[in-house]
Amino acid sequence: MNVQLFIPCFVDQLFPQTAFNMVKVLEKAGCTVTYNANQTCCGQPAFNAGFWDDAREVCSKFIKDFSGTSTDYVVAPSASCVGFVRNYYSTVFENTPQLGEVQRLKERTYEFTDFLVNVLKVENVGASFHAKATYHDSCAGLRECKIKEEPRKLLSNVKGLELVEMNDVETCCGFGGTFAVKFDPISIGMADQKSINAKNTGADCIISTDLSCLMHLDGHIRKKGMGLQTMHIADVLASGW
Repeated sequence: MNVQLFIPCFVDQLFPQTAFNMVKVLEKAGCTVTYNANQTCCGQPAFNAGFWDDAREVCSKFIKDFSGTSTDYVVAPSASCVGFVRNYYSTVFENTPQLGEVQRLKERTYEFTDFLVNVLKVENVGASFHAKATYHDSCAGLRECKIKEEPRKLLSNVKGLELVEMNDVETCCGFGGTFAVKFDPISIGMADQKSINAKNTGADCIISTDLSCLMHLDGHIRKKGMGLQTMHIADVLASGW
């Protein structure tokens, strides 16, 4: 499998080790991984803020940066960004000559766990991580990428990991991009509820497919002194080997 890495802005700037760990897992699974250093944003922030013309310009660059054949998959450690490409690029480029190219890009763009389980047919990467953990379903992963069982299948095969479900597991953590800034009190309340539910499981850490959610939760957890760790699933799957 040929994989083009799509590394979202905040992963590149704040959590680069997660990107390296994703490469580690993909290469172990037999993929040939490439990275286009010219890549930038997928355009989601501008689109969500209502600047659709600006978003279209950024999205056009993204399409060019990730051009390839039907066997060149685009894989990212972020369901949020993948969900935007899959579900909203058609809106951005509606009634434009680029729509056909957009459709082809959508069909080969995958979130990391979705790609492992449903394309590579891999559920056990040989990882080992001794902890009690709970999994957070990100809104984008669950609702936009339709990911539910894939991360859990992968985590169930991690040696030493005990996975427990929290109450209201499908409820938003409160991040929502600019939502966390525009509606700060609501966002904090949602993060508090999610963190308490995770803590009540007795877990040591919260695992998710989306570092945006984890970054938001980690800030709240640290402020409250709740003693929970947050980890991206790629970091867990790259552990112990």
